[in-house]
Amino acid sequence: MAEVQTTAGPVGLRDLGLTLIHEHMRVRSDAVVAAFPHVYDEEFEYARAIEFVSDAMDRGVKTICDPTVMEMGRDIRFMKRVAEETGVQLVVATGIYTYHYLPPHFQNRDIDYMVDLFVRDIEVGIQGTDVKAAFIKCCTDHQGVTDDVEKVLRAAAKTSLRTGRPIMTHSHPQSGQGLEQMKIFEDEGVDPAKVLIGHTGDTDSLEYIEELLGHGPFIGMDRYGLDIILPTEQRNATVIELANRGYADRMFLSQDACCTIDWYPEEMRPQLVPNWTMTYVLDEIVPALKEAGVTDEQVTQMMEENPRRWLA
Repeated sequence: MAEVQTTAGPVGLRDLGLTLIHEHMRVRSDAVVAAFPHVYDEEFEYARAIEFVSDAMDRGVKTICDPTVMEMGRDIRFMKRVAEETGVQLVVATGIYTYHYLPPHFQNRDIDYMVDLFVRDIEVGIQGTDVKAAFIKCCTDHQGVTDDVEKVLRAAAKTSLRTGRPIMTHSHPQSGQGLEQMKIFEDEGVDPAKVLIGHTGDTDSLEYIEELLGHGPFIGMDRYGLDIILPTEQRNATVIELANRGYADRMFLSQDACCTIDWYPEEMRPQLVPNWTMTYVLDEIVPALKEAGVTDEQVTQMMEENPRRWLA
């Protein structure tokens, strides 16, 4: 039986069950935590992660994919600790999260050097552990495909070709970055069925989304709760219309929720993003989609079958 790696080792693809494709146990700024560790409260972060994940599991979630990589404070031991305490099947990534630049360490080395590091995470283990990455993460935001970003995208593509592992991106659909990502992956010869263009649901431009789907990737409708980017009503309308057009087999539903994130003071969170949790999709979105005509089978496709197909 085909398997996928988790923090607890391999599990059968058939055993993934209800899956949240894009959530974060925590997000930290690598340089800040290295230089000023006293500003972080490890036990608060751990308790919040346990709370978020446990709430999701109470709704039937069995598996969470966490694309926290370099420049997001990846700490595989923290992630594994959360998974062991809650029992969630936690699927983790390798890669680099950058919108525009790389540290000189990577600027002054070739792409193959980066590829070897990504492959090591997949075949040997992450950060000195035996926990292996199951997918590759890379990003393009409004800054576009800078030289450094292109280096990471091409390294992700080459890693996928070497290992067979799928790619998940962070994209900025308002500037068409999903299409720019696909151009590079196509140039490198990546099977589009191995690509998930994340955050596609941040736009309600059906013209853009259908053009992107024409290149063959999966798409992430994966930022529910971030109404400061696009309101829920517009996100829902887009998912409903795409489902009506036959694209349920290409979409994922998730929240990109960070149990904790150091990008802004914690006290600002309730004001900015009150619905940004790991349960919003299941508590509010799925019922609303079903009321609008999305079928049980289509929801199962998006939250159970598509994760298996992509991770396979």
